[in-house]
Amino acid sequence: LNNKEKDAEKCPFFMPFIGMYYLRNMKMRVGFGFYVHQLQEGLTFTLGGIQIPHTKGALGHSDADVVIHAICDALLGAAGLKDIGYYFPDTSAEFKGIDSKILLQRVMTLIEERGYSIGNVDVSLVLEKPKIKPHIDAMKEALAPIMKITVEDLSIKATTNEKMGYVGREEGVAAYAVVLIGT
Repeated sequence: LNNKEKDAEKCPFFMPFIGMYYLRNMKMRVGFGFYVHQLQEGLTFTLGGIQIPHTKGALGHSDADVVIHAICDALLGAAGLKDIGYYFPDTSAEFKGIDSKILLQRVMTLIEERGYSIGNVDVSLVLEKPKIKPHIDAMKEALAPIMKITVEDLSIKATTNEKMGYVGREEGVAAYAVVLIGT
């Protein structure tokens, strides 16, 4: 705040106008991401940057973390960039088995190079089993620092698909993410 703004801060009448000034001069963008992976017996199940104990795991070129992949797509979309497959193609040996937290770090670099930072992230995870509630805090602790936000600015929720479709038959897992970024 400059001196005039500091003086205005003392008068509550002017505060909404100062806030409006900053909002008008901020560039805010919203992004949406969706990702899905097949589930197979005997694979490691990584969700939200942590390993989840389960008899099945997600099949993919990387560690197949649908939570991180949905967040990456949402961030890239919000910044007006291409999708995750463009930057990290599944045809590249470089990304075979890669920890998706590394992909998220690289996406953060891409959006930061364009002057953006994250306001908040909201994720919905869709799967029948296992129960995710006991793991949500650990996921948030793993991902928030990478995105340079607080755990309060990251919401991760889980639901079932009520035994319908590929998720209901436990053939796959899906995640949706919405992000707010700004300059």
